[in-house]
Amino acid sequence: MPKVGYSEEEREQIRRDLLTTALELMAAQGIQHTTVEQIYKKVGISRTFFYTFFPTKEDLVVETLYLQQPKVLDFARRLVSDPALSWQEAVTRFLHTCCYGERNGIAVMTTEEQQMIFRRLSPESYDTFRRKQMALFGGILEIFGVRANRDRIALFTNLSLAVMILRRAIPETLPMLVPEAVDETVRFQIRSIVDCLEEMKKES
Repeated sequence: MPKVGYSEEEREQIRRDLLTTALELMAAQGIQHTTVEQIYKKVGISRTFFYTFFPTKEDLVVETLYLQQPKVLDFARRLVSDPALSWQEAVTRFLHTCCYGERNGIAVMTTEEQQMIFRRLSPESYDTFRRKQMALFGGILEIFGVRANRDRIALFTNLSLAVMILRRAIPETLPMLVPEAVDETVRFQIRSIVDCLEEMKKES
């Protein structure tokens, strides 16, 4: 028989379990292929109870991406502080790992997933997401030793997300591009981003 009453501590633990479970599933199989049912069943609660925590799947997805941000920053710090890696190698490995997020436990939204989510976000939620996104990419730049101003953060955000999204979009979303060349395309774009960041670093 399902439990009727939960303490605040129990509710907070369930909320954390929902977020961590969602992140694991979304990183492994993509946001579109992760259902609310998969998440609440794995946590062991009912559909009705799930919706007392998150009114929509989109609200859960955004909160899950927020949960991931400190982990991404920690990963960047570990790479930069690794004495076995040069700066260029650390930045390259970071970007490459993010591009192949589903292999490395990092959830990266496809073009379709971005459109689906942001069509349903309130203006307030969208503004919050933008602020947190700017803080994330600004934090990554600072870890890489690059002074982060608004223009640099915007450029780095677009360059990074462009290569991640492109890698996920071939061939389903962008069928006219050549799938056999996708990995080399990613490597080329990452080298270009690293070169760009190195120039910024010199100017910092």
